[in-house]
Amino acid sequence: MKNELIINNKDAYATWGVRMGDNFLDVLGASSPMKEFIENKSRLEHGKRVIINDPKIDEREITLSFTIEGSSQFDYQSKKKAFFDELYKGKVDIQVPANSSEVYYLIYTGKSVTYAQSIDRTFGKVSMKFSEPNPVNRT
Repeated sequence: MKNELIINNKDAYATWGVRMGDNFLDVLGASSPMKEFIENKSRLEHGKRVIINDPKIDEREITLSFTIEGSSQFDYQSKKKAFFDELYKGKVDIQVPANSSEVYYLIYTGKSVTYAQSIDRTFGKVSMKFSEPNPVNRT
């Protein structure tokens, strides 16, 4: 499990007990939206003109799911708090080395957060929204 998921240059599992959740790679690897093309409608012409020179990629919002695991209730709660504290910094750089060398430069928005915790209070699932301001910038 070592270095399966890297968040802000830290091994997510070793640091916070965090792993990728449902559809994590599907969401991360999905294509980015395009910015709208320049259009012009004129009463003097049929249809419309669309300028498609130099198309650009738009920002995207994604929802990522994570699991958090602790060896005890106390360990789980401290790892969960430390993980959330890392997210609250705003800047979240994510890399999945086994998938690709790309680093996804995200911003944690704190919106649409869902959370579930196991009965024994040692495992949880969380999903949350992130913004990728420039999907072309993945070094």
